[in-house]
Amino acid sequence: MSTSESEQLLTYPFPGPTALEPPAQWAELRQKCPVAKATLPSGDEVSLLTRYEDVKQLLSDPRFGRSLDAADAARISDTESGGLFNSDVALTLPQHGEAHKQWRRMIIKWFTVRRMTALRPRIEAMAERLIDDMVLGGAPADLKAGFGFPLPVWVICDMLGVPDSDRDRFSHWSDALLNLTRYTGEEVEAAQAEFFRYMNAHIAAKRAEPGEDLLSELITNTDADGRPLPDMLLAATGLALLIAGHETTANMIGKMVAMLLSDRRRWERLLADPSLVRSTVEEALRFDANAGLGMVRYVHEETEVGGAVLPAGTTVMCSLAAANRDESVFDGADDMDLGRTPNPHLAFGSGPHSCLGQALARTELQVALEVLLRRLPGLELAVPAGELQRVEGLVVGGLAEVPVRW
Repeated sequence: MSTSESEQLLTYPFPGPTALEPPAQWAELRQKCPVAKATLPSGDEVSLLTRYEDVKQLLSDPRFGRSLDAADAARISDTESGGLFNSDVALTLPQHGEAHKQWRRMIIKWFTVRRMTALRPRIEAMAERLIDDMVLGGAPADLKAGFGFPLPVWVICDMLGVPDSDRDRFSHWSDALLNLTRYTGEEVEAAQAEFFRYMNAHIAAKRAEPGEDLLSELITNTDADGRPLPDMLLAATGLALLIAGHETTANMIGKMVAMLLSDRRRWERLLADPSLVRSTVEEALRFDANAGLGMVRYVHEETEVGGAVLPAGTTVMCSLAAANRDESVFDGADDMDLGRTPNPHLAFGSGPHSCLGQALARTELQVALEVLLRRLPGLELAVPAGELQRVEGLVVGGLAEVPVRW
């Protein structure tokens, strides 16, 4: 990539040759232009980071947050407002400083490894029931629709104390709020309004009759000044957990299984040695070439990253998936090594905004894989891997469907 080419505006995100393969631009940029200029679906410009150390540096620096309400911040989606990530709703959640730390402390105790260990048998039981239903329906089946999507939806509904019978509504809301190109600004705003009407009614019901769930506990909490948490903060927390708690994991289950079945030797190795499930989940997270947009940061003060000066007011896109293929950090970065250890991937981010629910996501992915290996050892893709289709425009990345037989 020449100097003149590196100065050209790239169109981001880059499509890979297939839904499971990385785009060639990742390796080119890491080697020759680690801080590149790119345009998002909105048409707005960002600085794009693709090297592991640069991405980790920016994400770990508490000076840089998600202040996308700034007048000069890039709009993420192609709607006029920039969508959910540029909205007042997203910014209802404290973005930095002590307020952000306090909010994380309130939430993160619901996602400890100890709580996940206690929850694991119930996740396993639900996974078994979903496979029963899928087998009853016969092959071929869509693993995403029949298994990957309903499993994490059931879990997060249980944690929030909302009926999982509403999961189809949650699916529409999260798709509308996370898709960068499919919906108009009016449709995004309508979905957001519908969700908040639903959540406000749910919060009112929990105030009247608390349960043993996350929202019921948050209702009893207070802020630093001893005041009850406002309903808008509670509702925005519910939205963040709903989207983060099901959309990302639902898509990851499908992608993980597709990666393993796209090369039968991977699946056979796991059948022969199920103790590799944990390291396989970590490697699938690292190896994911269809991980979505990445993490956005807003630069409040001039800084240097990757040998480039980023002026204050710059919006930075950190490509986690590109960083996770960095050959300087991962030996054989373009090989899926099911026993890779250590595996310091950045799939959950890094620093003060790293994923709150990573213990839950890991538990769900491990359980999903364990139960599938045990119940459906003959599982295989019902179409060639190269024919799998990605979900276009979705900020978290995913496959449209995962057709399987057994």
